Amino acid sequence: MTGLAWALFVLAALLVALACVKADRVRAVRRRTYPSGGELPTSAFVLARALFLAVAAICVWQGAQALALTNDARWSDDELTDAAHQAAADLDGYWYRESSLTHDTPYFDDYASLIKERVVRYGGGGAPESGVGASAESGHPDADGDFTVQAAGADTSFCFHLTKSRYKKQDYTPPGITGGEGSAANRELAYRLTVRARGGAC
Repeated sequence: MTGLAWALFVLAALLVALACVKADRVRAVRRRTYPSGGELPTSAFVLARALFLAVAAICVWQGAQALALTNDARWSDDELTDAAHQAAADLDGYWYRESSLTHDTPYFDDYASLIKERVVRYGGGGAPESGVGASAESGHPDADGDFTVQAAGADTSFCFHLTKSRYKKQDYTPPGITGGEGSAANRELAYRLTVRARGGAC
């Protein structure tokens, strides 16, 4: 996208340069290359200059739009720093339940996706909603441990250290079919996260 923007700016400069060429010089070149042709009227030069300048203005506007889109699609170091610290503070103490049979949680796919979602959430209005990655150093995004968080456009990165512990007081056992106490096999086990973030990759 940046390359396209600069190409448009160069094209705009060439068009402005063409608009500045004097009519007498164009007529002299035309006489040498096409002697049998008639003289070009002044109105033709006025129209050509107006056209060149109008197209140049459009190129500049389109180039500026392309640069703006490129900037909007990239994270700054400040945006990632603020988002990482807020995400870590939000996730520290976060708790959830999962099935005791399948160990699945309906709240998020894995810890990597949970961290990524919170960083994007706290990116602010100027940060894009994409380009964030959270990679597990263990290779398992659903295992607690260290996660390196990076974002497209930002030179900085952050290491999230995440640990999971049981949170038994928030366990939940669904009622049985008859309305009484349900089976322990259907119990939803609660867990709580401890999250710390520091600058730099893990």
